[in-house]
Amino acid sequence: MTKTLKPLFAILLSLSLLLALASCAAAPMEPGDGFYDGPMNNLSGTVNGNPSPEKGEDQGDAANPSEPDLDGTRPNVQENPFIATNEQSVSTLSADVDTASYAYFRKLISQSGLSFSRLQSYGASFRTEEFINYFRYGVTSPAENELFGVNASIVPCPWNASTVLMRMTLKANDATAPVGNNLVFLIDVSGSMNSSDKLPLLKQSFSYLTSQLTAEDRISIVTYSGSERVVLEGCPGNDTQTILNALNSLSAYGSTNGEAGLTRAYEIAQANFIEGGNNRIIMASDGDLNVGISSADQLKSYVAEKRDAGIYLSVLGFGTSNYRDTNMEALADNGNGVYYYIDGMSEAEKVFGSDLLSTLYTVAEDVKLQIHFDPQYVSSFRLIGYENRILNEEDFEDDTKDAGEVGAGHCVTVCYELTVSPSAMSTESAWMTLDVRYKEPGTEMSMPTETFPIGKAHYTETPDEDMLFVCSVIQTVMLLHNSTYAPDGLSIAGILETLNALDLSSHPDRAEFRDLLTRIKQ
Repeated sequence: MTKTLKPLFAILLSLSLLLALASCAAAPMEPGDGFYDGPMNNLSGTVNGNPSPEKGEDQGDAANPSEPDLDGTRPNVQENPFIATNEQSVSTLSADVDTASYAYFRKLISQSGLSFSRLQSYGASFRTEEFINYFRYGVTSPAENELFGVNASIVPCPWNASTVLMRMTLKANDATAPVGNNLVFLIDVSGSMNSSDKLPLLKQSFSYLTSQLTAEDRISIVTYSGSERVVLEGCPGNDTQTILNALNSLSAYGSTNGEAGLTRAYEIAQANFIEGGNNRIIMASDGDLNVGISSADQLKSYVAEKRDAGIYLSVLGFGTSNYRDTNMEALADNGNGVYYYIDGMSEAEKVFGSDLLSTLYTVAEDVKLQIHFDPQYVSSFRLIGYENRILNEEDFEDDTKDAGEVGAGHCVTVCYELTVSPSAMSTESAWMTLDVRYKEPGTEMSMPTETFPIGKAHYTETPDEDMLFVCSVIQTVMLLHNSTYAPDGLSIAGILETLNALDLSSHPDRAEFRDLLTRIKQ
């Protein structure tokens, strides 16, 4: 290089270095890139108004996914079989009051317009008991000093001329409200929540709750994406504007470290614990955990270790694309909580406006049901739904065996298909008996309720509207499951005939179910 060019080259090199340094200084620092000293109420990391995901992390959902992804595996439906009572005459199960499956089914039909054959491919995530328990039925209130009221009805089975259908509904007492609510909202703000039916809907949904809170309540908000962050801690429930401001500041970005968020949420819940109150984490997510604990089995183990501290974990599911139903159910079932799915503002108003505070006050823990069938009158039985809630007979009195929780005013409905003997119709003896066992909140020893006999006195040839509607719901799920117990000729059109003959004018939720069936593409 000549002497003339060397100074010129040096000047150009220096200018290049200066320009590079200026460019680095002007670049915004993303969360997680070394120290971040920007405003802590809006770590959005946006580019042109959209979240800019961290390297190798979840980049979120398309705003209008062409088809929902309910769960990556979509396992086959494993229906409960008929069991001969001369081999096994006892059926034991855990109570379940979740309703998420039905709300998700509604979402798929309302927004995705899936054909019936495509809906069947999601059938394993349509849990029959959650469809049944979404609706309310006429039920006897508990007697004085009793926790549960029990109703039973037996009718000829509409899909099998050789069997009868039994429905039992248990209603918990409307207990006195707790001294206060210590609620920790654990909110997923990862990139996968960046769609209109996820974080924006979540923010709107929570607004229904704030009007019900009082000065005795303590509200905290923990968010998680690549890491967890405490947005609000121990705020009085009547400080509505502070709570809403904290919610509205949230933005979606990054990966999904649910483990870190759960750990922090339990710490905050424990720090603000209210003796005799409703201490609960309410997790809102699409269930797509991709950092830390991520599998259903890992989640079960982690949450099960935490529940003994008297802090419950309930789950709210949002969104369709990339939705992980299995994870969400595992969290709620093992965290002594309830699992709801929020598919729109109508469901948000129902859950947050009327259900959340009342029914999330637990009145009975580890609720187990056990039915003893008399083989002389019932030759076989098939439990409809509750496939992942079945317990062994000896688990009923085993206080170390976890079961479902029931909130104030909650109803639990269980249905069985039964094969009965001719002698059953001529006896006044009970065909079966129902026993219920539960723990009072915070105690370690369970207590039994009285035994409820069920038999011919509960049988009728003319089912009431509650029973006809339950039959329609069960048959719909049988079709969605492509059930081996569904008879040839069972169809949505036939189910609609039954529903159209019912007076649903005072039951808007049932009318909506009927309308949903008319929208399914055949």
